[in-house]
Amino acid sequence: MNLATLTASDLQIAGLTPMSSVDWPGKFVATVFAQGCPWACPYCHNQAIIDPKIPGVVSWESVEELLGRRRGLLDGVVFSGGEATRQLAVLPAMQRVREFGFEVGLHTAGPYPARLREILRTGLVDWVGIDIKAMSGPNYEAVAGRPNAGPKAWESLGEVLDSGVSYEVRLTVYPDGPRDGYEVASCVKDLGATHFALQQARALGTAQGFNAGDAAWDLEVRSLVDDIEKLGFESFQFRPA
Repeated sequence: MNLATLTASDLQIAGLTPMSSVDWPGKFVATVFAQGCPWACPYCHNQAIIDPKIPGVVSWESVEELLGRRRGLLDGVVFSGGEATRQLAVLPAMQRVREFGFEVGLHTAGPYPARLREILRTGLVDWVGIDIKAMSGPNYEAVAGRPNAGPKAWESLGEVLDSGVSYEVRLTVYPDGPRDGYEVASCVKDLGATHFALQQARALGTAQGFNAGDAAWDLEVRSLVDDIEKLGFESFQFRPA
């Protein structure tokens, strides 16, 4: 489909949260969950919306109705997923949010760095939460479940850092995942990032059989938190399970 012919109504939406205080730190937002994601992370808490072939169940019109009612109550709208950058219709949707007078946030895992660069260059995005899942190579592929995932995500991180847009870099850890969290945080810091968050995966919404850990895992994560704090990020957030 030609981008010039797309409208916000073409965005396939799997869900809509009318108000959230956690999807954009420091903001009250509505969160639009776009259908479909090219990756298959075991800790994903939105397993039901990964399949890109499933049509959206929430209309864009209902999003606009919500925004019309929430002027003065919401700061903005976050486009999440799934993977919001998978759909080209996210651009006209962002434009409509701006026309309603709200700020625009974006959650991305960075699977489409060239597309992310173009989105950021439009000036429509005020803040990005970008997930970096592991060091590039086998560890990244083990988390994302797809080849060449690491180079794409780390390239996308570079696009975010170069854009001048406000951001938060996020790493999610889980018991059966790579043990390279400190190395990831250190590399992110070396690239010039100043805002970092460590998230401990939860079982809620994940695929059956996902191991969210135990008390011993909690202690291991707390040790990682202590190590990352010593790196000296301007802001560092820990979000436990």
